[in-house]
Amino acid sequence: MALTGSLLNAALLRGVSSTRFLLQVSALHGSASSRSLEATTTTTTAAPASATAPPAQPSLSEELAEGGRVKSLREMPGPSAVGNLVEFFYRDGFSRIHEIQLEHSQKYGKIFKSRFGPQLVVSIADRDLVAQVLRAEGVTPQRGNMDSWKEYRDLRGRSTGLISAEGDDWLSMRGVLRQLIMRPRDVAVFSDDVNSVVVDLVDKVRRLRCQQPDGLTVLNINDLFFKYAMESVASILYEARLGCLEDEIPKMSQEYIKALNLMFSSFKTTMYAGAIPKWLRPIFPKPWEEFCSSWDGLFKFSQIHIDRKLAEIKRKVEKGEEVEGGLLTHLLVTKEMNVEEIYANMTEMLLAGVDTTSFTLSWSTYLLARHQTVQQQIYEEVTKVLGGRVATADDVPQLPLIRGLVKETLRLFPVLPGNGRVTQDDLILGGYFIPKGTQLALCHYSTSMDEENFPCAEDFRPDRWLRKDTSDRVDNFGSIPFGHGIRSCVGRRIAELELHLALIQLLQKFHIDVSPVTGDVRAKTHGLLCPAVPINLRFVDRK
Repeated sequence: MALTGSLLNAALLRGVSSTRFLLQVSALHGSASSRSLEATTTTTTAAPASATAPPAQPSLSEELAEGGRVKSLREMPGPSAVGNLVEFFYRDGFSRIHEIQLEHSQKYGKIFKSRFGPQLVVSIADRDLVAQVLRAEGVTPQRGNMDSWKEYRDLRGRSTGLISAEGDDWLSMRGVLRQLIMRPRDVAVFSDDVNSVVVDLVDKVRRLRCQQPDGLTVLNINDLFFKYAMESVASILYEARLGCLEDEIPKMSQEYIKALNLMFSSFKTTMYAGAIPKWLRPIFPKPWEEFCSSWDGLFKFSQIHIDRKLAEIKRKVEKGEEVEGGLLTHLLVTKEMNVEEIYANMTEMLLAGVDTTSFTLSWSTYLLARHQTVQQQIYEEVTKVLGGRVATADDVPQLPLIRGLVKETLRLFPVLPGNGRVTQDDLILGGYFIPKGTQLALCHYSTSMDEENFPCAEDFRPDRWLRKDTSDRVDNFGSIPFGHGIRSCVGRRIAELELHLALIQLLQKFHIDVSPVTGDVRAKTHGLLCPAVPINLRFVDRK
């Protein structure tokens, strides 16, 4: 299949010199006006008005010069290796990673060590220490343990993508993608396409609620938002609609959903592969086999859509026609990545973009349903600014409560409760010497629930993110759901666009309430932070 892509690319190259290309990197299939692709710079995260910026951190030499005794890792507190094994494998700690973060930080302090089999991990649950780590990063920061992902790619002869790649390979791909999708104005051109998916989402809500006795309830709202997120992000990545919001989902899309579910079901053993020796695989082969099978399905799905687009471009080139398109068309025509790298990046971005968006929408609507006063405030803001018209990305800056809603939801329920880094230089953190090559776990859930960072941290308060004036803008490393700096989430702006536009239209159309069959919904960790039970909501038409 990779060979087919290479042959088509060769044919495409032969036609480039004699064919004029019109690349409309805009909303898909010409649904918005064309605009040029521009370079981007790293943006900062706006903090709530009540937060303060972390102080500048001293360098290693400066801290050593202060004369204080620097402690070793041996002196760092933390749970025992046996205790961790019992916690995670006997007590199912994998589903409570976010809670264990809080428990361990309260018991051992804001910096502590843990062992997972042979792997030593230093956990950091302090905003200022997280800031120190991220601000000390070099040009190519190294993520945590992704060995299982890399092993699969080596086994199948696949390229790494932006999530799994490291070093120069990662930097090169980052340089390409950051010019296309990393600023709000880069993704604003996709507003029409996302809004067309939102229209289908609203229609699907109406059809689903008609199936219930009260005519109002949608059961397991995350299943609906999963299909919305998949349809929306695929429309941007593949320049195609998948039919996920239709009553009969196409077979190929169903197969992808099955592969994605299989991927997350194998999370416990694959993301913590360092704690499970490879020699155990012949004895317990199923987890690794399922992991590889799920990746096979995800890559197959992407390859079909990418090869289809490449064949379409080739036909137009041969006929001397103009080539129009969006993100995928640009990558295939410019050859800034080879085809295998495009397969890998589109696969990984779709994987990262579906459940993350769907869980955030589920939590956002659940929180609005539980906090009617807040819902009314946001609805009034939307009505005042928009009236009844459909919003675009250009309207979002005028809707601070919508933006605050997403930020506050991600503070309370960060999709990734923690993130990983491997130190590339010796560091002193919290008075401890951390040698180069140490695995770090940045405990984002703990910092987001810390009262020092967010007063009344357990309260749902979207207005805490409103700025008092134009000068009220500081970094707050207490809540960084999309990461920070050069290795921050490349799909952040796409995710925010999908979230903002969906929430705006849902609030314009419906009053959202909790169904009587839904109680207090807690979170669990299943790779990502997700609802522990189905969320059932009532959608009442607004007058």
